[in-house]
Amino acid sequence: MSAGEPLDEVLAQLRACRICRDAPRFPPPLPHQPRPVIQASATARLCIAGQAPGTRVHASGRPFNDPSGVRLRSWLGIDEAAFYDAEKVAIVPMGFCFPGLDAKGGDRPPRRECAPAWRARVFASLPRIELVLAIGRYAQDWHLGGKGVGSLSATVADWREILARPVFPRVLPLPHPSWRNNAWLKRNPWFEAELLPVLRQEVARLLR
Repeated sequence: MSAGEPLDEVLAQLRACRICRDAPRFPPPLPHQPRPVIQASATARLCIAGQAPGTRVHASGRPFNDPSGVRLRSWLGIDEAAFYDAEKVAIVPMGFCFPGLDAKGGDRPPRRECAPAWRARVFASLPRIELVLAIGRYAQDWHLGGKGVGSLSATVADWREILARPVFPRVLPLPHPSWRNNAWLKRNPWFEAELLPVLRQEVARLLR
């Protein structure tokens, strides 16, 4: 892993990346032109690690520029201005490009070329990150190093123990803020009653 690379150089190379289109390790190639989406600054203390851009984000180039982003900002207790302040908030998905749609019209998983090629380099250039919000199973598997507790629901339910682990940066697992998870939220009222107040407290502290 390269350490101490200037972040602007890493981001310039990442934004020009065409691995999944021109030299995919896991065919088929990306079905459209790449458009890597990332928000990052070396001063950021909070990192949002999601899955991959969807169709709206692919079109706009702005992360979480969709209904999921509205809900996520509500969970965090911050407005758009704070959310899109790269000096304070890094947004580093597991896959930087929209992976395309599957046969049922849903988003495909993040491209598997992305994380091994870029993730270590990006985080080595983000030295001030104190907390990673690991949204969804792909981000949780990566940032917890296989030290989750099973299913996504079980991992999120174990958030207190995970947040308290003596690691840097700390990790807080979250479900995806997609409206498709409304049923999950109804089945797990502790998420809004117990986890969200702690999340908002942490976010407020890091963004001060």
